[in-house]
Amino acid sequence: MTVSFHKDTQDQAAEGWQHVLALIDEAAEDGRTEFAPFRGMSAAERRQIITLPSTIAKLTAVTRLVLYGTNLVRLPPEIGAMTSLEVFEPYTSHRLHWYPYELTRCARVIDSTVSTRVLYGNAKFRPPFPALRPVTHADQADFAELDPGVWGTTVVRTCSVCDRLIDRELHQVWVSRRVGTDVLPLLVNACSANCVATLPTSAQGYVPTPHTGGPNIVQPAGR
Repeated sequence: MTVSFHKDTQDQAAEGWQHVLALIDEAAEDGRTEFAPFRGMSAAERRQIITLPSTIAKLTAVTRLVLYGTNLVRLPPEIGAMTSLEVFEPYTSHRLHWYPYELTRCARVIDSTVSTRVLYGNAKFRPPFPALRPVTHADQADFAELDPGVWGTTVVRTCSVCDRLIDRELHQVWVSRRVGTDVLPLLVNACSANCVATLPTSAQGYVPTPHTGGPNIVQPAGR
């Protein structure tokens, strides 16, 4: 069985996108500790949102992020800047099959509510991971307009590991790590083989080392 990333791209002219941008600005300004943007949006607006804006990096006071029942297919790496986050709830967002490695920078997360059966490599069914290109050489500008169906994202700016700018070289790998109370498949966009080498091993019961996915990766048997 072969699986691929969702190809959807975000319409940044959509009313829903403009609404979520405004909600982020409001939350950053008033310093609220819970952010549940989809509660304040119409059903039509919610369907228009397939990712979150990079401006979520401003939500450094948020301790609880609620993303129940969304149409999201990916989250931006800037979520790693939400360092006060303690509770992460993307439950029933059934199109979120993976998460950015930068989520591990939210070291205070102690509780999560995730629909784990839809995750790549989940312990129940062990679905395969999308195949990655392990090393790509290109100019920095070439990583600014990517096909999300191939790369999982439309842009890669910085290394998931060291946070340096990605330039000339991009290494993509998968690891499965515990975030809160769940083990999540995490996509790493690294600037070098050295950064890949520093990655920790995956959670027990998952492919132990960083890998590039695809149908030939041997996973432990499902539970």
